[in-house]
Amino acid sequence: MDWDNLRYFLELARTGTLAAAARRAGVEHTTVARRIQALEKQMGAPLFARDAAGHRLTEAGRALLPAVEAMEAAVLGVERASPANAGASGPAGLVRVGVTEGFGTLILAPHLARLTRQHPHLSIDLLAVPRMLHLSRREADIVISLERPKRGSVLVTKLADYTLHLYGQREYLARRPLVARREDLRHHDFVSYVDDLLFSKELQFIDQLWPPERFALRSTSVTAQYEAVRAGAGLAVLPAFLADRDPTLARVLPAEARFVRTFWMSMPAESKHLARTQAVWAHLKDVGQREAARLVPGERPAATR
Repeated sequence: MDWDNLRYFLELARTGTLAAAARRAGVEHTTVARRIQALEKQMGAPLFARDAAGHRLTEAGRALLPAVEAMEAAVLGVERASPANAGASGPAGLVRVGVTEGFGTLILAPHLARLTRQHPHLSIDLLAVPRMLHLSRREADIVISLERPKRGSVLVTKLADYTLHLYGQREYLARRPLVARREDLRHHDFVSYVDDLLFSKELQFIDQLWPPERFALRSTSVTAQYEAVRAGAGLAVLPAFLADRDPTLARVLPAEARFVRTFWMSMPAESKHLARTQAVWAHLKDVGQREAARLVPGERPAATR
């Protein structure tokens, strides 16, 4: 079996589009398509389903993937053992990490960048997107989510708790009615998620405080919500690790409007033998411990007049 065909199969499985796979492989997208067609003909079954979003693995493709990943690990081992690479050591290859937008951008990105500096043969795709990524579809090698996976052959660990609070811009709060109790929230506008595009029930907050009459702005992006609050659009429940760093924002009803959520980390059980996945998994667990004080910070002064 032609290893090049299998190599392009891996790239397409990891990226989901012919263009992205071709870019990573340094070839034209037509080359990737031709290689995949040749492999599917050899296997006697379609390995990808094509849709508007790109290419996703079929059942046959998901069954093939672990074996090809093992082959890749073996090839990388041979390359590292060659005289030309005698001085090279450590994990190598690509690991895709799926995570929520705010946590991935603000907390994980710097730590993962340092990990790739420590291991120059390791590459990481950080998929910090406002939606749930699925291990079963091979959209990522490691997924950090707000809900603990309950199905499938996966390894799961609690990564960290984090807190969220209700925030408002200080100038906005100074010109609007004082919020001393929940009922006072009726005088305020809100910024939140788009209900029908909410990817986790763990992000439902506002109705627990006060059902708002009006949302000034809604977005699938927590970063966009944060920027809207900074601009004085209204109040929003935001992660403390995102909002506490901003002196223009103040917590509102700090004793009542406090939420605790958990980040869960998971990966396919068959990936635990891969050195690159093990290295990233262990590093992320260490990050969760080291950033605990930032994720669950102490109290700070609330809004004052």
